[in-house]
Amino acid sequence: MYNQATTKKNLFTTPVLVKIAILSVISYLIMFIEFPIVFAPGFLKLDFSDMPAIIGGFALGPVAGLFIELIKNLLHFVTKTDTGGVGEIANFLIGGAFVFISSGIYHLRKTKKNAIIGCLIATIGMSIVGALANQYLLIPFYANMFPIDAIVQMGTVVNKNIVDVKTLIYYGVVPFNIFKGIVMSVATAVLYKKVSCIIK
Repeated sequence: MYNQATTKKNLFTTPVLVKIAILSVISYLIMFIEFPIVFAPGFLKLDFSDMPAIIGGFALGPVAGLFIELIKNLLHFVTKTDTGGVGEIANFLIGGAFVFISSGIYHLRKTKKNAIIGCLIATIGMSIVGALANQYLLIPFYANMFPIDAIVQMGTVVNKNIVDVKTLIYYGVVPFNIFKGIVMSVATAVLYKKVSCIIK
């Protein structure tokens, strides 16, 4: 069973902190590589910067995974933010939801079945957090710079059912995060066993 007290104690050893630091920097660098998705509004782009945090969470525990997400976003905030930290907060909340839920469930019982269940539940959790983060953080932030109609129009271009902020979230943000969760789940299944022996 997952022992939270033991995990917290082991988290602050030098080898673990070094691994967290390395994975955080890798995650930060990957953050600069992003791809548009044909069915998603233009402001939503897919990147794989959560992967080091997910793998770190599976190998070192969910708290370590959250630290990787946090450091990645702090680095991005310090060096390249164009949202005054709003985008980084949203990224941390959304990515952190997937990392914490998936690795937390996996550490309850370290089996392939639990890993799959964890990723599926994490995808749902990330989609919910993503919807809330966009509604209350990202979209209000961008609405200060662009007319809300222009933001909605970015969604209408790819899906005619998007006509307002609510449908933008339902038909744009939520499907995007479900797709991202599935992609990250598959990537985790492919990569984790190959790299976990290096991290542990």
